[in-house]
Amino acid sequence: MSHSFTDTLETIVTSLEMLSPPTRPSVPAPMGKLALLRLDPPTLTFYRFLYDTVGADWAWTDRRLIDDDDLADAIFQEAVEIYVLYSGGVPAGFTEIDRGAYDDVELKYFGLMPDFIGHGLGWYFLNWAIDKAWSNNPKRVWVHTCDLDHPRALPNYQKAGFVAFDRRPGVVAHPRLVGLEIPAHRR
Repeated sequence: MSHSFTDTLETIVTSLEMLSPPTRPSVPAPMGKLALLRLDPPTLTFYRFLYDTVGADWAWTDRRLIDDDDLADAIFQEAVEIYVLYSGGVPAGFTEIDRGAYDDVELKYFGLMPDFIGHGLGWYFLNWAIDKAWSNNPKRVWVHTCDLDHPRALPNYQKAGFVAFDRRPGVVAHPRLVGLEIPAHRR
């Protein structure tokens, strides 16, 4: 297959961590009909819908490029928890928490559906996900983001209490390989 662009895109990846649970009070849920449910187990089709929709504007490509067997290997593990935030019965976002490493929990994916960005749900949901990640008393909770992500992702992680421990160049599959565009703030 021939492309007029490179098959990869350079990015800056920032890894952040929390070494103790946040000491803030619980973040109240916004007004409205909200529900948080664990996908137990998720279906591949619904997971792909969540991942593809949440990640489309932010060039999430890695899970779009793997086949169903590899995706099943990644998400059908006892240590992987996938939660969906519903607003008015509609999926508003999802988070994937990976407890696979001893005493080390990764907030692997986190995001909102495009229709729900800017409506006050993100801060609540992020803090809920952080509290859930700390629920088994790990030594560390960590997350990574890159400069392709929503422009408020890094500042929100920092505001929530994460501290950067690594920042380095990275490479991702070019979004056009899966029919996506480079996020507007990176063009």
